[in-house]
Amino acid sequence: MTNLEKYQNVFVEAFETSKESLEDLKYQDIPEWDSMGHMTMIALLEDAFDIMFEMDDIIDFSSFKKGIETLNKYGVDIYA
Repeated sequence: MTNLEKYQNVFVEAFETSKESLEDLKYQDIPEWDSMGHMTMIALLEDAFDIMFEMDDIIDFSSFKKGIETLNKYGVDIYA
């Protein structure tokens, strides 16, 4: 499984949404991405990529696209 697939799967699992809707997805665009859903997604991402986010990065993680930038900071290349 590629990093992109793992990343997409976390969003699908955490927010019960389709992969097709992820590209432009932003925090609170859907009811599932509330504060609790956000922390669930963060935990799933930390498990999937074996990383630990800093608090500032958790707060700044505001969209699917922003998450790709954030993961890059932790050495995760989504498109590798």
